[in-house]
Amino acid sequence: MSRRRRAVKRTAEPDPVYGNAVLSKFINKVMLQGKKSIARRIVYNAITKFAGRVKAENPLDAFLLALENAKPTLEVKSRRIGGATYQVPIEIPAERSLAMAMRWIINYSRDKAGRSMEDGLAQELTDCFQNQGSTIKKKDDTHRMAEANRAFAHYKW
Repeated sequence: MSRRRRAVKRTAEPDPVYGNAVLSKFINKVMLQGKKSIARRIVYNAITKFAGRVKAENPLDAFLLALENAKPTLEVKSRRIGGATYQVPIEIPAERSLAMAMRWIINYSRDKAGRSMEDGLAQELTDCFQNQGSTIKKKDDTHRMAEANRAFAHYKW
């Protein structure tokens, strides 16, 4: 970690089809081994399938709503105080929250056995849009753990 100055935050270039920077970040997270054209094809086809399933006229708005539903607001961090380790609930910054939601959606899409990534991603986005599925369960578990450890909230700094 550099001691000189904070690293400059780079902004993602908007994607070519919808012109959205969040979707561009999502494509970059789906990408494996630098194959961006394949990642773009997977994401765009999945969004088209997803929009058809939820009957949305604007696929981008539906995608952003599904992401919003998957974003956590609280998490727990371990703090060592006087020989004991406490799970202290903290609020998550917006960028980290978005990154966690994207990561969860992509990982659970990849874990769907017997399906292509396209189909798995479309299914996971549909589940997030309807507030159900693996990603939403993960978010709820994260919130539940933070809620259970609310007594240690005074240890955050």
